[in-house]
Amino acid sequence: MTDTSSTETNVDQKLKEAYFTAGQGQLIWARFKKQKAAMVGAWVLIVMILSGIFAPFLTPYDPTVAGRNESYLNGAPQIPKFWDENGFSWRPFIYTFERTRSIQTNFRWVTTIDREKRRYVQFFVEGSKYTYLRFNVNLPGKALDFTIPGFAFKTHLFGVESGQVHIFGTDATGKDIFSRTFFAINTSLAVGTIGVFIAFVLALIIGGVSGYYGGWIDSVLQMITDAVRTIPAIPLFMAVAAFIPPEWSSETRFLFISMMLGFIGWPTLARRVRTHLLTERNQEYVLAAQLCGASAGHVIRRHLLPSFTSYIIVDLVISFPYMVLSETALSFIGLGLKDPVNSLGVMLQSVTNADVMLNYQWYFIPVIFFITLVLAFVFVGDGLRDAADPYSSVKK
Repeated sequence: MTDTSSTETNVDQKLKEAYFTAGQGQLIWARFKKQKAAMVGAWVLIVMILSGIFAPFLTPYDPTVAGRNESYLNGAPQIPKFWDENGFSWRPFIYTFERTRSIQTNFRWVTTIDREKRRYVQFFVEGSKYTYLRFNVNLPGKALDFTIPGFAFKTHLFGVESGQVHIFGTDATGKDIFSRTFFAINTSLAVGTIGVFIAFVLALIIGGVSGYYGGWIDSVLQMITDAVRTIPAIPLFMAVAAFIPPEWSSETRFLFISMMLGFIGWPTLARRVRTHLLTERNQEYVLAAQLCGASAGHVIRRHLLPSFTSYIIVDLVISFPYMVLSETALSFIGLGLKDPVNSLGVMLQSVTNADVMLNYQWYFIPVIFFITLVLAFVFVGDGLRDAADPYSSVKK
């Protein structure tokens, strides 16, 4: 009994020492791991981010018009099978089909499936060429135009022996919805990343200067912050969309929309940074740094901002779903990204058609991915917010 009690005492002492010597990041991670919903959301988010980044490899076809299937317009999803009435197969397969129009069906497409002819799914196949890290900006004039060629590949994760396979079906132009969905996730996340980065930089600079100096500088910057907060997003983008030159490339339009979202999304975080700096600027460690001759920029960058790094990270994570929602909403009403760019907002434009709702329900598959992405961000953001709160364990 004595040995057991002494062992338990040593374990408790080590746990207490580890708790009091742990860094801020370690404490946040320890509290975050205890929240099951946040951990599930984090894994889902990681999978969706990776699927977006490696979309060209994971998807079998080009998501633009260049990769469409002209013989399978508005085609239903083709789910690979391992067995049917003809027996079992270790290799997944789909059936051969034939599509025709007739007067009996009011000239609608009718798909006839030949269950005797199998087309087997193959992995790591050669297909359409795609590039990573390629970017092209084409603005009016030539001074700011540039092109990054990137790296070209042809290998795709899967395909079929002959013809094409469409796991999520195709749209009205024959484009593969599976490929479009994964590319759309990547585009929406890229827009959110650029927008959040711009908003983050502006918020730290404006909020930091405003909170550190105070006085008339604070008053002027807060007037600017309030003015930006009162700008209505929809009328602003309507005006911007009317003046965007038609010769702009899809990459240029994508970059411009991302920057616009960032320039109107910084005031909330700037307010929080300002509030924290107003309360911390008179602390002893700040006065000590000033007496040692540290500049204002050094004090803000090395002492004040790191004192609430965890809260800034939480704000960034929580801002992501709002950026994605903003891009989706703007593209949905035709003010954001447009074809040939694939984004979740662009894909959601087609689901409002009554004909789609009645006959082509597979158009709603990207909606499931969009809801999952937003919920994953929300769960992770809530988990980080609770984990970053030093009194969260006391509240529970």
